[in-house]
Amino acid sequence: MAKLHFHYSTMNAGKSTLLLQAAHNYNERGMQTCLLTAAVDSRAGAGRIGSRIGLSREAETFTPRDDLFARLAARLANGEVACIFVDEAQFLTPDQVWQLARVVDDLGVPVMAYGLRVDFRGALFPGSAALLALADEMREVRTICHCGRKATMVVRRGPDGTVLTDGDQVQIGGNETYVSLCRRHWREATGDRQG
Repeated sequence: MAKLHFHYSTMNAGKSTLLLQAAHNYNERGMQTCLLTAAVDSRAGAGRIGSRIGLSREAETFTPRDDLFARLAARLANGEVACIFVDEAQFLTPDQVWQLARVVDDLGVPVMAYGLRVDFRGALFPGSAALLALADEMREVRTICHCGRKATMVVRRGPDGTVLTDGDQVQIGGNETYVSLCRRHWREATGDRQG
C-alpha cells in the first residue's frame, strides 16, 4: 500500500543523504524512481540533489506553479515508477502536498518527502505544515545541538555573526550561516523569542 512519507529535521541532519541512499536502494533492485527538488535551491547545481558528504544525483525541479499530480501522472503514463522522492519539501505549496497525496491515493505510488520542519524564526514552512497534516508516516531525522541534546530549531547568523530574528523565510545557500540548536539554546540565542 502506497503512503506519503515525511522525513523532517533541522539543517545539516543528512536528509539529502538519506534520500539518495533510499533511491539508490530502489535502483539497485531494478526499480525506477523519480527524484524532484525545488528549482529555487541550486546549491548542488541546477536540477541536482546533493549532500554535504559529496553524494549527488540529477533530479527534476519543481516550482510553486507546477501541478505535481498532472506532471507525475504523465510521467507514470510513460513507464512504471516504484517511488517518488522529493528533496527540499519545505518549498512545496500546500496545494502541491495535496497533489502528492493524490499521487499516493489515486495512482498508488509511494512518495518520500524530505525537508525542514521550521525556519530560523521557529515558524513552520507552509509545505512542511501541510506534510505534517497529511503524511501517512513521519520520521524525524535527528541531529544534535552543541550541548548534546536533540536539535529541533535553527538560527541564522548575519555576516557579523549575530543571530538574526527577522528576514525572509528563505535564504538559499550559506550553510555556514545556519546553526542547529535545541529549543533551549535557540531561545537563548534569539532572546527568548516566542514567535
